[in-house]
Amino acid sequence: MSIALSEQEILRRESLQQLRALGINPYPAEEYKVTAFAQDINDNFEKFPDNYKQVTLAGRIMTRRIMGSASFAELQDSTGRIQIYIKRDDICPDEDKTLYNTVFKKLLDIGDYIGVKGYAFITQTGEISVHVQEMTVLSKSLKPLPVVKREEDGTIHDAFTDPELRYRQRYVDLTVNPEFKQIFIKRTKVISSMRDYFNKQGWLEVETPILQPVHGGAAARPFATHHNTLDMPLFLRIANELYLKRLIVAGFDGVYEFGKMFRNEGMDRTHNPEFTSMEIYVAYKDYKWMMAMVEECLETVTRAVHGIPVVQVGGNEINFAGPYEKLSMYDSILKYTGIDVSAMDEVGLRETCKELGIEVNPTMGKGKLIDEIFGAKVEANLIQPTYITDYPIEMTPLAKKHRTKEGLVERFELFVNGKEIANAYSELNDPIDQRERLEEQLILAGRGDDEAMAMDDDFLRALEYGMPPTSGLGIGIDRLVMLMTNQSTIQEVLFFPQMRPEKKAKVVTAEDFIHIGVPAEWVPVLNKMGFNTIEELKAANPNKVFNDLGGMRKKLKLDITMPVKEVVMAWFE
Repeated sequence: MSIALSEQEILRRESLQQLRALGINPYPAEEYKVTAFAQDINDNFEKFPDNYKQVTLAGRIMTRRIMGSASFAELQDSTGRIQIYIKRDDICPDEDKTLYNTVFKKLLDIGDYIGVKGYAFITQTGEISVHVQEMTVLSKSLKPLPVVKREEDGTIHDAFTDPELRYRQRYVDLTVNPEFKQIFIKRTKVISSMRDYFNKQGWLEVETPILQPVHGGAAARPFATHHNTLDMPLFLRIANELYLKRLIVAGFDGVYEFGKMFRNEGMDRTHNPEFTSMEIYVAYKDYKWMMAMVEECLETVTRAVHGIPVVQVGGNEINFAGPYEKLSMYDSILKYTGIDVSAMDEVGLRETCKELGIEVNPTMGKGKLIDEIFGAKVEANLIQPTYITDYPIEMTPLAKKHRTKEGLVERFELFVNGKEIANAYSELNDPIDQRERLEEQLILAGRGDDEAMAMDDDFLRALEYGMPPTSGLGIGIDRLVMLMTNQSTIQEVLFFPQMRPEKKAKVVTAEDFIHIGVPAEWVPVLNKMGFNTIEELKAANPNKVFNDLGGMRKKLKLDITMPVKEVVMAWFE
């Protein structure tokens, strides 16, 4: 027999059965037609009282003040909270007062969903409330919500603040900390406003495969799987770039996709193995055009979310109105380290990394070494939106060679608040050059670089049919939302971030308690007292447990023999 239920959970299950015994379905299937919401009533009742003479609301009971034949409660719906006033004779106009005396007062709990019909009014203390005339049980909650106390001045006590629990149980987090819903509402605004901007330009939103036979389009380690029917390996995509370029080959002038990407790499405050990216490719454009487009797009997004182009991020005010500062990759390293790496070979770069205290390994080629120097010494300084341009060719196998600077490619990354949020190229459309670049990646893979790009023969075949001059862009949506909502960790802007496996509480049986000397009839009593494991029991104070057993015997009116103190003390040996 599993005995992992707390006293509260046991009592709620008992209430559930009593509701059913009264002929009340705790989980009705019928539509409940809601006509009003808490925020709307709170904001507009005083201006338009006639609009709220008959309202129907639904939501969770979050607080209750029972006062005999009348009670107050707070109802929380998707928009906020509102006080409701429930009078016994109003919801029970006939002689049968069960709905109020038994159901509302005894069988309903904090967290239960109810529906109410009534009218809005203002109490003697000046609080907008709903006078309930009908009440319907909509869903019985079997687990108690964490207690979060809010003072009138906004002070919060006993908040549900443990990040591990908040991210793992987001459904609880957003119920008891509803202010965090604004993060995800703003996330939706970021995506929808960006989509609207692209659609107005006439670019087409498309979908490309998530399961891919070749992991390409980025330097990252993929998640691998196997397709049983086709008997072939497949990879969760690390990027959708190569498929979107195929569509440019197919004759579309502009295509974009919001999609999930998967990279089998480390996790930290700005990295989640599953993340959302937007990639867009526009024919007949170059990376200089793309810089101007990004500035206009991000200013549009920021205004849609905040009304102005300025966002507060930590202690910094970030201004997304262009133009943004531009620095070449080499110039940025020179600016922040005083070292010119533009003419260095691989040996010189390794020595520079050593002098700067940057760890490297033998698998890293010239491009990776430059990237390590940049990441360690430059990134953190780029607070206001800054374009880092003209990367070494070794770092970017899919970008076009620079039109005037030997050894570089036409690429930029946009950095904001010390983090990269966008990456763009003048796309490489020379199929012979592209094949040679991918062959160089194979050499790096042979040296042990598990992030090197794979050879994609079908993509090369597509290029051989001809791709027009094209500029492409990728934006990390999660990181952009972090900026727009002033959040320092990526987990805060993901509904369900990736987590380590949950540590399950050990489930014990009644026999485990009996084995240490607890009489069988007293095991359920210990469970009601909150002791569901032997460890929990042994961590308690023996004298208090003995005294509490006597109290529970009286409270529950148990007709069982009270164990003597010596027996109880033996449980703790």
